[in-house]
Amino acid sequence: MRYYRLPGGEHRSSSDSLVVIDDGGDAYDLTTASDDLGSFTELARAANASNQTIDDIARDRIPDAEQRDLDDVETNALRPVVPDEVWAAGVTYSISEEARKAESGKPEVYIDVYESERPELFLKATPSRTVGPHDAIGVRGDSNWDVPEPELGIVLHRGEVVGYTVGNDVSSREIEGENPLYLPQAKVYDRCCSVGPCVSTPELVEDPHDLTMTLTIERDEEVVYEGSTSTSEMATSCEKLVDYLRRHNNLPETLVLLTGTALVPPETFTLEEGDRVSIDIDNIGRLVNDTVIV
Repeated sequence: MRYYRLPGGEHRSSSDSLVVIDDGGDAYDLTTASDDLGSFTELARAANASNQTIDDIARDRIPDAEQRDLDDVETNALRPVVPDEVWAAGVTYSISEEARKAESGKPEVYIDVYESERPELFLKATPSRTVGPHDAIGVRGDSNWDVPEPELGIVLHRGEVVGYTVGNDVSSREIEGENPLYLPQAKVYDRCCSVGPCVSTPELVEDPHDLTMTLTIERDEEVVYEGSTSTSEMATSCEKLVDYLRRHNNLPETLVLLTGTALVPPETFTLEEGDRVSIDIDNIGRLVNDTVIV
């Protein structure tokens, strides 16, 4: 199933409601069935408490839930989950290794990571720096070379994989290329990350290493970049990334781990204000964001 988050309705005092989309395309507002299911995290807690899957909990409540229009759900979707932290992995595809070497004066740093057992993991964003569908992603005003990085996102609850989402690890290639120690400034800033439009559970995704991912960038209503790849090209498995993230690390209740990108626009390309970035991943959906200078 796919799980969307929408602005709360009059039946609920909080700002969130949880909508479940079943395989047939029918949408149900689970919050109308239970006030205790007002967010994806609350649903994950219920699953943990009952020793069931999230999809099992949702199916049990669908008969009591109000039906919603799927087009309305997709139009008004917020971040499907509000992660306490967003982490990211780097150099997990061969093309990302090549891109890092091209932008950096110290290419050996990235070769070492690509060929090593330990993956590159870094804190990407806090909740206030993460946006959702239809919000604007940001590029830094002190950078002249900025790109979106479409990535499969793993959703973890209490350290366990509970779903997948689409992520955009917006980055300054100029700042990172100046010196690897500038990575935090190239990666972490206002509106530096987007996730959405929904969370798909493992039952729907099935194999996270066999998903087609597409990136489209439009400028003035014309396509200026388009590319596609498959998560089968990952050199590091999702299981390995999650394992290393959990090591000696007290994780927050809910987080998203972005798994790296294999779609890198040419070196002549940089994002501009007003660009529209669309990322599609099989069995999850399309994440769309416009671009602003921050």
